[in-house]
Amino acid sequence: MTATQSARPPTAKQSWAEGLTAFAAVMLMIGGVLAITRGIMAIAEDDVFVNTPNYVFEFDLTSWGWIHLILGVFAVLVSLGLFTEATWARVSGVAIGSLVIIANFLSLPYYPVWSVVLIGISALIIWALCVERPGRSAP
Repeated sequence: MTATQSARPPTAKQSWAEGLTAFAAVMLMIGGVLAITRGIMAIAEDDVFVNTPNYVFEFDLTSWGWIHLILGVFAVLVSLGLFTEATWARVSGVAIGSLVIIANFLSLPYYPVWSVVLIGISALIIWALCVERPGRSAP
């Protein structure tokens, strides 16, 4: 006797997890675009940023601009991969989110409120990408 397996309809838990991936993709895209604009502002040495003397992790404002610009471009590219639910994009999304948290922590004195906001958004992105396990079947 052969057992036939019927396709199970998606459970509420699976739908919720798929929604988290979409949430992470959209938030990573928004965060990446905003990091790109922040990087451009810093490279142009805009007056939006605070000048902080005697900061331990002091870099030139242009250096921080390039760091945020590069992280932003990678975040946008990874978010496009997240829309396809690729495993490489999930792993890269966690890595980019971690790097964004570190970069914003280190550049906290230059743009404090926005750095704290992006740290929180990146933490939500990492959580959303880590909580769902693709391919796991519901009991």
